Amino acid sequence: MDSLVDGNHTAVTEFILLGLTEDPTLRVTPFMIVVWIYLVTISGNLSTIILIRISSQLHRPMYVFLSHLALTDIGFSSSVAPNMLINFLVERYTISYLGCAIQLGSVIFFGSAECCLLAAMAYDRFIAIRNPLLYLTKMSTQVYVQLFTAACVCGFLNTCCCTIFFDSLYFCGPNQVNGFFCDFAPLVELSCSDVSIPAVVPSFSAGSIIVVTVIVIAISYIYILITILKMHSTQGRHKAFSTCTSHLTAVTLFYGTVTFIYVMPKSSYSADQNKVVSVFYMVVIPMLNPLIYSLRNNEIKAALKRQVGRKIFS
Repeated sequence: MDSLVDGNHTAVTEFILLGLTEDPTLRVTPFMIVVWIYLVTISGNLSTIILIRISSQLHRPMYVFLSHLALTDIGFSSSVAPNMLINFLVERYTISYLGCAIQLGSVIFFGSAECCLLAAMAYDRFIAIRNPLLYLTKMSTQVYVQLFTAACVCGFLNTCCCTIFFDSLYFCGPNQVNGFFCDFAPLVELSCSDVSIPAVVPSFSAGSIIVVTVIVIAISYIYILITILKMHSTQGRHKAFSTCTSHLTAVTLFYGTVTFIYVMPKSSYSADQNKVVSVFYMVVIPMLNPLIYSLRNNEIKAALKRQVGRKIFS
């Protein structure tokens, strides 16, 4: 264990990430799966960004938010997937104190930004269904730039809060993190210093973002449901509901796993279950999002066919 002597204490300068499994014989299959998932994540989200960029019919707030979500998913997955892959290849994977702080900050920033973007997309769908004739007026370029900026600011502030308190922690004992990335909770458990404030404040900061965004999403969908039920046309109801199903699916997957990890009592599940769920929401969901929106959105499928057709016949 690399360490520095500081007075009567030994300060930890690196951490050992135990990963998903300590058995070398069980690493090959998960390695191949994660490589495939990561490649699909990068290619799928990049394709979404490029398609929205080059297709003029997709230059609307709904799809601009989707391109930002795709960019966030790339950052979110890239915060942990490369390190996870290296962990599969070596017997003992170590990460420096600075590297751990950077990874922790990246995960928190992109995770917080994703929460805010999902809330902004719910508000966008509410405006589109509630006031379709005024949609482009109420969701002008200025409005969605402000919403995107707010998402980035929330992510930045939450990152600053967590990394500042992480920097205030003192590590002098065990340096083995039971996980595949530098998560705040297991790091707090390894600290030798008083963790009463460092453990509570970041949890309150992250929890506030989750609660506020969930409230925004819930209120938006309550009004969306009320609006849909007031529609007299069955076809109109189906069309209105179909515009929300992709986003609602993404929200359910993301917040379902976040709730399992950060809200449910730790005694209700094991550390191994926590690792599996963490892999799902940090690695698998960023891969699923472009597939969910592409397969269930007729406009994206139509734009993709047009672009493919142009390439073939050009």
